[in-house]
Amino acid sequence: MREWPDSTAARRARAVVAVAVVACLVIRMFFILATPGRGDVPIFHRFARAIGEFGPIYIYEHPVSGNPVYNHPPLAGWMLLGMNELDGMGIPFSVLLRLPASLADAVSAVLVFEIVRRRARIRTAVVCACTVALSPVLVSVSAYHGNTDSIAVMFALAAAHVLADRKRPVAAGLIAALSVSIKFIPIVTIPVLLVVAARAGRPVLIRFCAGLTGAMALIWGPVLLTVPEALKHNVVDYAGSRYRLWGLVRFADWLGAPESAIAFAMGPGHLLFVLVCVAVGVWLAWRRPSEAPAVVGLTLALLLLLSTASGVQYLAWAAAGLCAVGLWEGLAYNAVVGVAAYLAYSGPNLVIWTKEALLAGALGWAVLAMAIASGMHKLLAAPRTVDADHLRALSKVATPRSERAADLFENSAK
Repeated sequence: MREWPDSTAARRARAVVAVAVVACLVIRMFFILATPGRGDVPIFHRFARAIGEFGPIYIYEHPVSGNPVYNHPPLAGWMLLGMNELDGMGIPFSVLLRLPASLADAVSAVLVFEIVRRRARIRTAVVCACTVALSPVLVSVSAYHGNTDSIAVMFALAAAHVLADRKRPVAAGLIAALSVSIKFIPIVTIPVLLVVAARAGRPVLIRFCAGLTGAMALIWGPVLLTVPEALKHNVVDYAGSRYRLWGLVRFADWLGAPESAIAFAMGPGHLLFVLVCVAVGVWLAWRRPSEAPAVVGLTLALLLLLSTASGVQYLAWAAAGLCAVGLWEGLAYNAVVGVAAYLAYSGPNLVIWTKEALLAGALGWAVLAMAIASGMHKLLAAPRTVDADHLRALSKVATPRSERAADLFENSAK
């Protein structure tokens, strides 16, 4: 881990990041207030009204007219219930839905700064944070489209940062539970965090699991006890949208692959790709536990790369995480995929991309693949002495305070 530079440089860096965060919020507030939103805003509005009628638990048993299946985890339901109440008081729902994701982007920018400045030069950390704050991908998804993807990614990165850098396993477990309770996508990062905690020793793993299971029981417990089958069908078994706009299924369609093969990949076969993401993430976490935030970012990016479902909002999965991996990886992805997102939102239909948007998406997929490969190479090529020091520091979290005080006294005496 790198030490802070001199106080003047540190203050300047924080000031630049603060300005970027303000710019992040100003840009997003412009879109939130000046546009009615597009994509998921009307869908979520109907969900919120249905939750106001049936409640955040029994919503899983009731189809919503004009909407796809309600596939969001329990915490999202409570959030939508609150939004429905505020909407009834006169606050526009289009503002309420897009504001939390926009705030999450601001938090992600700060998180990326804190993550990168411990591992690279302070200027690199500032640029990475500014990339998140000004990302065209995140602006379009969070402030225009309207969804919870950015919130879930923010919590996933925060959990990794709190566990690996802040050495607080209980808090990390709580935050990890929030990430999968707002959207199920970060479930692929939970095994990564478990491995990082396990590498630090049983006490750290127990503390992390205590925070994780305690929060999960509180948030998921009422739904599991009331409508378990409906929850499994709507959330756990959900395979994503069926459109062929991005990635493997787009290329398979272009190459004229058999319909049966594409149908399998988009149906039961999608679990194989999810397992690959989990396996790679676990392997990286075992090799480089000190780089948990970057491993989480790479795992989410790999999930997007191998996803057999397509949606413009899915592009947010890798936007912040790749900035935590490296400067050029984050810049390249957000720039190229930002063009694809712009073309998709500029088209007449979000689920029928123009030829230009499809080509830009294919280029963005290739850039994503190269960014993942580059990030993995960086992680595996770095010296592993840092991991040993990291594990010793993290394992001391679970030691009694008297022992830690004794160690501190001995070190100071030397």
